[in-house]
Amino acid sequence: DHLQARGIMFAAPGEPVYEGQVVGENARDNDMDVNITKEKKLTNMRSSTADEGVKLTPPRVMNLEQSLEWIREDELLEVTPKSLRLRKRQLVARRRF
Repeated sequence: DHLQARGIMFAAPGEPVYEGQVVGENARDNDMDVNITKEKKLTNMRSSTADEGVKLTPPRVMNLEQSLEWIREDELLEVTPKSLRLRKRQLVARRRF
């Protein structure tokens, strides 16, 4: 149901993400393309579960050295003054394989 059951997350809830960004570490030894965004439906209909609270564990925050040790050959580290982001060298998923 939720991606946290499949591995460790690197992106925090509400953090902007883009296609090709590495948002977590898969529990298995392979890459998994996922859509991490989950938007709230904007309808006037009320659900029977009425906005259930989802408990998320805090994401893993890595420093520069840890990030450089973690990346693979097909990945890059994006360094900005405010953040470090891991991403695939080829951003579009269908072009990677």
